[in-house]
Formats: sequence, structure tokens, C-alpha cells
Amino acid sequence: MSGWIDRIGWIHCPTCGNKTRTKVNPDTVLKRFPLFCPKCGTEHIVDVQGQNIILSEPDAKTQSR
Repeated sequence: MSGWIDRIGWIHCPTCGNKTRTKVNPDTVLKRFPLFCPKCGTEHIVDVQGQNIILSEPDAKTQSR
């Protein structure tokens, strides 16, 4: 597993490690993507380039609910 992406391309939750409903290809590029985990209910803002994931710090707009 490369970071939180398994060899098939499924992204796993950085918090609980379970598979999310998001799958990426090797050439996928995502900027500030809201990754939601249906198992633990957390949401992470991530950047994906290739098979690498970088967690982004949420800004004030995304934290207010």
C-alpha cells in the first residue's frame, strides 16, 4: 500500500484504515479533495497526485458547520 492507496487504487481512510468509496488511477490528480470515510464518519481534505496522498489542513471555511 502506497500511503493510503492500495495496489488496486482504492483510497483508505487515514484515521481508521478502512476502504473509502473513492478509487484513483495512477494518473489521477486531485487538489483539495474532500475524502469521506463511511465507516468512521471523518472527512479529510487530501491532494492526490499519482499514487501519493498528502493531507491538507482544513481552512476556517470547511470547519464551520
